[in-house]
Amino acid sequence: MATARRPACPGGDAPVKNPFSTALKATRMARKGRPLSAALLWQRALMPTIPKPPRAPKRKSPAKKTGRVERPAPGSFIEDDFSCAQGSLRYRLYTPVGSTRRRLPLIVMLHGCTQSAADFATGTAMNRLADELGFLVLYPEQSPRANANRCWNWHSPSHQKRGSGEAAVIAGMTRHILDRCKGHDGRVYIAGISAGGAAAAIIAAAYPQLYVAVGVHSGVPMGTIGSVGEALAAMRGQATPTIGKTTPPLPMILFHGDSDRVVHPSNAGGFVSQLQRSSTRALSVQSEEGVALGGRAFTRSFYRYGREPVMLEEWTVHGSGHAWSGGQPGGSHTDPKGPDASRAMATFFLVRRRAG
Repeated sequence: MATARRPACPGGDAPVKNPFSTALKATRMARKGRPLSAALLWQRALMPTIPKPPRAPKRKSPAKKTGRVERPAPGSFIEDDFSCAQGSLRYRLYTPVGSTRRRLPLIVMLHGCTQSAADFATGTAMNRLADELGFLVLYPEQSPRANANRCWNWHSPSHQKRGSGEAAVIAGMTRHILDRCKGHDGRVYIAGISAGGAAAAIIAAAYPQLYVAVGVHSGVPMGTIGSVGEALAAMRGQATPTIGKTTPPLPMILFHGDSDRVVHPSNAGGFVSQLQRSSTRALSVQSEEGVALGGRAFTRSFYRYGREPVMLEEWTVHGSGHAWSGGQPGGSHTDPKGPDASRAMATFFLVRRRAG
């Protein structure tokens, strides 16, 4: 009897093997001087030790098990799995209260290293904004089998291409949720922090027909990165600059703390540089200063071509480290004193839609 095959993710190629089998194996590799494991341990050493938040109770989806899967009930925060030929991932999905049969926008949120989907949802409070503004929130979750510290493998070329690795799985999951929840396919956005921010930028660039805009918090532009060593150099602010014209990027909103000691703040400038090289037109910038309710000062800059809509909105949070600005203290790696990155990103996203 023939074995049923899993459906291919968008542009499906061969599945990518996981670089780690277990955390124990990663530790042994580090002791032997293997660079990948050393990089993971280096990342963990830089991240502050924060106790894990209490595990949220699992809720079963009210969706049917056979036939067409229905949209989960309003106000539900379900946990489920998605699989395709390129791999499998768990995810959490929030459906806002008061949602009806109308087509809702979708924001995909990618957590950072050492985090989980539920932890990231708590820290960003994006579900609360979803209730207020009316959108679905999808939180893919990295497996410790794929990365011992739950980092997205954004530094690996096998995860940077359309139809390959994590990029293909997350794009496939996005389309699955749009179908499951009858979402608005012209209002789909992706954002993340740290490794999740770098992955969000890569996935958005690989699937510009799927995503409308991207948000990067404390992340690294891909550029010429194709190895762990190059990724670590970029995190230290020593990336090899990309030369020549680049593909026009999607509209982007950036957040970065200028006291970040994990991902150097100069990486935000790398995204600006990519935008500048994508066109021969003059890019103008306007900046304003402000102070968040929590007390952090910030600089907010807008980049655009002439009188066209803003292509890049950059927030520099003064005195903030490697943490989600304006986040909730119940989640890990948050800075409650900074401006609200979640609200700024949702606002930036929701006014943009694909025509047609």
